[in-house]
Amino acid sequence: MSEVTIRSVRKSERKEWEQVFLDYAEFYKVMLEPGTQDAVWEWIFDAENDFWCDVAIDDANQIIGFTQYQLMHRSLSGGMVVYLSDLFVNPNIRGSGTGRKLIDHVFAFARSKGISNVRWLTQDFNYAARQLYDSYGRKSDFVLYSFPVE
Repeated sequence: MSEVTIRSVRKSERKEWEQVFLDYAEFYKVMLEPGTQDAVWEWIFDAENDFWCDVAIDDANQIIGFTQYQLMHRSLSGGMVVYLSDLFVNPNIRGSGTGRKLIDHVFAFARSKGISNVRWLTQDFNYAARQLYDSYGRKSDFVLYSFPVE
C-alpha cells in the first residue's frame, strides 16, 4: 500500500468526493434524494456549520476514502462530543490501515478542540468495520432508534 495522506477535501475535488460519497451510499444501500450531495457539500464549506469532511489521498493523488464529522451537544456531560457521521474506504484497499488513519485523524481533531469523546454508529452486519472499531475499545450498550417524521 502506498503512503496515505489525510487532509480536508478541497472545493476543486467536488467530482471525486461525490463519487466516493455515492459509493458510500451504495455500500449502505441508500437511495439518495435529489439534492443530497449538494446539501452535504454546502455543509462542508459553510463556515457557520460545524461539519467537516477530510479525505484519504493515495500517492497518485486519488481520493480513496473519507470521513465526515460534526460537533454534537451531550447534555449529561454539559459538553460536546465529536460525532463521526460518515467513514468510507474504497473496498479494494480495506484492511490497509486507511480507515484507522481516518479515525485517528478525527480523534486528533477532538483533542485539538478539547473534546474528550468521539462517537459513531455502524450497521450490525458491517463485520469488517466492527473489527477495526472494536480495536479502539468496548462498544456502547445503546441501541439507535430512527423514525421518519411525516
